[in-house]
Formats: sequence, structure tokens, C-alpha cells
Amino acid sequence: MAWISLTLAGLLEVVWAFYMKQSHGFTRLTPSIITLVAMFASFGLLSFSMRSLPLGTAYTIWTGIGAVGAFVVGLMVLGEPANLLRIVAAGLIVSGLILMKMAS
Repeated sequence: MAWISLTLAGLLEVVWAFYMKQSHGFTRLTPSIITLVAMFASFGLLSFSMRSLPLGTAYTIWTGIGAVGAFVVGLMVLGEPANLLRIVAAGLIVSGLILMKMAS
């Protein structure tokens, strides 16, 4: 259950990062509310998962899912550039997440 919670927390991190961008510095109400609700839920699920997972593992996986997820959303939804170096960097993050999961 901790891993499912952690995965959902990471996905919600992607949601709040995207909507924070859409809020234009918290000047738009609906994206700002979505950002805050997703943040609260993400932190709550992360906290729940930390009851049974080590801090280093939980936090690394959470931030990794958020980082790679935000990168993918940036590419696919926001039209951000996809150059080789950025793709390799994202691949290295995913590799680190896999190794962290295997070590747990």
C-alpha cells in the first residue's frame, strides 16, 4: 500500500506543478485552487508512505516521479523543447528510480 500511495503522491506532484504553471504566479483562481489541493493530497500521501518506507527512498521516488512527469508534461502539453541532453537526463532519473526501488 505504501508504494501505491507513493506513486499517487508523485503523480499528484506532476498535477500541482502543471497547474502552478497555469496559475501564472497564483493570479488565476481555478489553477491556483487545483495546485493547492493537489499539493495537500500529494504531501499527505507522501507522509502516509513514509510510515513504512525509508525517508531517502520515499522522497527520492516522489521527487523523481514529479521531475520526470513534469518533464513529460512540459514536452507533450506545453511544447517545451526535447533535445538529446534533456532526454538523457530524464532517462538517468528514471534509471535512478529503478535502482532505488530495487534497493528497497
